[in-house]
Amino acid sequence: MTNPQLYPLEVNPTTSEPFLRLRNHKNIILTPPRLEDAPAFIPIMNDLTVSDWLAGPPYPYTLVDLGIRSCQIFLERIIPGSAEVLKQLEDAKDEPEPIIVGGCPVRFLREVKKDGTEVFIGDLGVMRCIHGELMDPDGVNWTNKEKREEENNNIPVGDPNIIWSMGDFLAASHHRQGIMSDAVDTVLHEWGIPRMKIRHMWVSAFTKNEGSVKVFLKNGFKMIKTIDTHFEVKGKMRGLHLLEWRYTS
Repeated sequence: MTNPQLYPLEVNPTTSEPFLRLRNHKNIILTPPRLEDAPAFIPIMNDLTVSDWLAGPPYPYTLVDLGIRSCQIFLERIIPGSAEVLKQLEDAKDEPEPIIVGGCPVRFLREVKKDGTEVFIGDLGVMRCIHGELMDPDGVNWTNKEKREEENNNIPVGDPNIIWSMGDFLAASHHRQGIMSDAVDTVLHEWGIPRMKIRHMWVSAFTKNEGSVKVFLKNGFKMIKTIDTHFEVKGKMRGLHLLEWRYTS
């Protein structure tokens, strides 16, 4: 019998892996990250229309082996978080009410083909906000960045004062189809609000990244700040848009 704590996740009957199906794009699912996904990152990260809008990894991946190892390091960092949430859900399987957790166990976007095969197409991670430099009431303060992030990280799970965030990318082959807008909507409303008690979010995008900004505006986020020159990324100065979402019942 399926663990009721997994709801609204479904379970793959063949692999027993949980997944979340997008609300509108029914052939797109979110699953936990898999270590064997590393090679699938290479063509996406070597596409400047994707990588130019990401703070990392470096571009280009001129050495495939080095690129795969870099992806493996990223996967080794995020897989334990997904596994920990799934363990919490399993441990609470006999609890009468859904528990509140501190993360979303599914994040990798996959297109399910007609024959059932799955193709990795992107990522949508939910995490506590990493823009501590913007949390001071008096404006940008890099000196207090770590302090503010630590304060936010130490707020107990389920507390409405946590500032959450999202980080995402999507293969260029799947751009302009409404997939990421659907993914943000699905993750926020199917998991984030009911299972994590997310009530406040900040998301950021480099200036001129109109596609990413539109994704979040469509999901009810409001532009609250634009900094024309914020930090150096991959050898050049980048500006930053900050968008905010607040829960309304």
